[in-house]
Amino acid sequence: MRIVNTITLVLLIVGGLNWGLVGLFDFDLVAAIFGEMSPLSRAVYVLVGVSAAWQLVPLFRGIGAGSRSPAHG
Repeated sequence: MRIVNTITLVLLIVGGLNWGLVGLFDFDLVAAIFGEMSPLSRAVYVLVGVSAAWQLVPLFRGIGAGSRSPAHG
């Protein structure tokens, strides 16, 4: 599971940086690298979306566990 979480985190960072570039400079890095709406760029967008959905699981697990953290016993 740790490898999947690391991969999804990297994809979310890529997606976040790409959205930052779109918002600030109207520049889509994924489209610039792989072609606008090419099958490869679409795959990257889908993987970023799936990564976001995957990361909801640990988020809600943490919320469901309450505000207790290992540091606070």
